[in-house]
Amino acid sequence: MSGYYADVIVAGAGFTGLSAADALVSAGLDVVVLEARDRVGGRVERMAFADGVGMDTGGQFICDEMPNVMALTRRFSLPLAETPLEGAFLVQPQPFSEAGSSFAESGRIRARANRIDPRDPGIAGLTAGEWLARQSDPEGAKASYQAMVEGLWCRPVGEIPLWYLIDNDRRTISNGNELQYFAEGTIHAAAEALAATLGKRLRLDTPVVRIDRADGSVSVTTGAGDVLTARQVIIAVPPVMASRIAHTPDLPNPLKGALTAWKSGTVIKGLVRYERPFWRDRGLSGMIMWRDTLGLFACDVSSRQASALVMFAGGPVAVEWSGQGHAFIEAEIRRRLVAALGAQAGDVTGLLIRDWVGDPWSGGGYSDVITDLQAYDAEGILRTGAPPVHFASSELASSFPAYIEGAIVAGREAAARVIAVHQSAIATSASGS
Repeated sequence: MSGYYADVIVAGAGFTGLSAADALVSAGLDVVVLEARDRVGGRVERMAFADGVGMDTGGQFICDEMPNVMALTRRFSLPLAETPLEGAFLVQPQPFSEAGSSFAESGRIRARANRIDPRDPGIAGLTAGEWLARQSDPEGAKASYQAMVEGLWCRPVGEIPLWYLIDNDRRTISNGNELQYFAEGTIHAAAEALAATLGKRLRLDTPVVRIDRADGSVSVTTGAGDVLTARQVIIAVPPVMASRIAHTPDLPNPLKGALTAWKSGTVIKGLVRYERPFWRDRGLSGMIMWRDTLGLFACDVSSRQASALVMFAGGPVAVEWSGQGHAFIEAEIRRRLVAALGAQAGDVTGLLIRDWVGDPWSGGGYSDVITDLQAYDAEGILRTGAPPVHFASSELASSFPAYIEGAIVAGREAAARVIAVHQSAIATSASGS
């Protein structure tokens, strides 16, 4: 592999890297994609039950307001299932009648936060947790809001800058139902289909450990010691993972600072399969939020292929559970569902568990989060990059950060920057000749 020359090397074959490569190949550039794992998809992943029915154990949900990922499902003819939402929402532990009002109140807190200008000096240095403590809402509503934040951003509410939470939330431009659909054949199949279009341009089990910039080109060193050269590089991995790649010469100080402003999210995902969706017999939707353990959430992901609930543990609870091992996680998922839905929830026919805490190639899930209270410009600095080295990840997307849609958007935005540099170089060369 040593000595290979390409127009662009893409480090990472998640949806960001695959989408960037797809756009670059379409523009006629010579591309090679290097992926550290033995599979594509990054934080989107497929696992299967004993009978072969596959489900997404990473990113899963999409909606009509996500045009890029919806276009991919049409391009590769992936059937979609509408997430079952009819029925009552449960908040545990509390009386059934309180669930709806508590959820609505937490939504009002979220809307109030989003009316604040992220650059308002009045919230400078304030975490989302500190701001929440100052609100006069009922404690149940505040607990539901905190549960929502820690379940979505997968970090403690006391670590997340309020300005970052607001800015991030504003870029999620949907009607509020990001859980509208999931792919029956797994959304990971879209990543595999994109990868298939790349053919030999894609190299698995090939981590990037070092990048050298010199003389108008970039040399990339892999974990096996091979060196590849290119005109430009896209580092299409989350910021925490990107910060672990060595650079010669060192990256400019603003870039190094921007890379250290993040921490990886922490999440565990469990898919619990049943013979049938028995919770519907009681008029329940299968949606459950736990207030005694913030960051814990479940919903119905039943389709024609399988009846199932998905359960997420995000933020501090994921770290706690992960430290106690797989057997504890499985027992706790079963216990919680039985307590919420009754004895039938114990009649599990299949259980898939994916612990993303400290994942070696993504850092965690489902997104890195800025925890530096003053790092207002970290995202913009990373988007600017240090050409010919460019950075791309779902976290940096102009819309739907931390979602699959955001990963695709970020990949295409990075590809557009690379193409602009490439075309400028061609024009300069032509004018010089």
